[in-house]
Amino acid sequence: MENNGVRKNARVNRYSRQDVLRILRISSRQLSAWERAGLIAVSSDYGFKDLVQLRKLSELRAQRISASSISASVRAMKAVSGLPNPLLEASVALHGPRLVFRHSGATMDPIAGQFEFDFEGGGARLEIVDDGAVTETQRQNKINVLFFEGVRCEEQGKVAEAAALYEETLSLGEHAPAAINLGTILYNQRQFERAEQFYRRATLANPDYALAFFDLGNALDELQRLPEAVEAYKAAIRLSPGYADAHYNLALAFERSNERRRALRHWLAYVKLDPVGPWSNHARLQVRKILDREELAIVWRRPRTGLVSK
Repeated sequence: MENNGVRKNARVNRYSRQDVLRILRISSRQLSAWERAGLIAVSSDYGFKDLVQLRKLSELRAQRISASSISASVRAMKAVSGLPNPLLEASVALHGPRLVFRHSGATMDPIAGQFEFDFEGGGARLEIVDDGAVTETQRQNKINVLFFEGVRCEEQGKVAEAAALYEETLSLGEHAPAAINLGTILYNQRQFERAEQFYRRATLANPDYALAFFDLGNALDELQRLPEAVEAYKAAIRLSPGYADAHYNLALAFERSNERRRALRHWLAYVKLDPVGPWSNHARLQVRKILDREELAIVWRRPRTGLVSK
């Protein structure tokens, strides 16, 4: 327990299966189809790399590309390029009925075995059309490249570089995961006011993003703005009723507001969602304390109602 007992998400960069379905607005059936096709590993929780990959799959699905077609193109690209995960390590585009991949400045149709055309410079650069404008697809590709580079830098411990990449990502458009990651870097540096700004920006970019509201609640709690923190935690739970950490932190917030009966509901929810471990043990202890306190209150009131206390 830390920071006044508020539980910070030890898996800030992890998402539950339910989170993924909600964030990407895909069905469980669609996710299972991608798993069967070998396009994403079967899992109960996901990291940012998985989220980037699933977002690409979702975009391809919107273009009516079947899971089997994507799988065939990915297998072919692995064979000709040696890339372990082409969906993450290359940009993907539709060329006729097939997928083409951009990597290291070249564009390849792996099934045809052809280099279609070559760019001077890196494939991650933004291409400019004749009138100097940037197309929406190009902008989104650049955003994805920058965000993924930021995640990779952060995983390597290059926090300053990661923060700069997230800021560049956000300069091109709203991107909730980049805002959350940058907010978390600032949070860990105890820059809570700035962290709050980026967490709030994430909630505006994606109002269905439970993690954004949870992290916003944590920043507000550190700023001692408890009523606002309560509302943020409640929003996270409305979006994801099974969000255990949000129940935990909301219970703590209610206890600090002397609203123990309201806290009880969320302690019980936490124990049900996360029944094993030290955090669950603490939640059970709080449940017992509240129930004992409430029983004493009932006994104390009995003489006033004409009943004889024991």
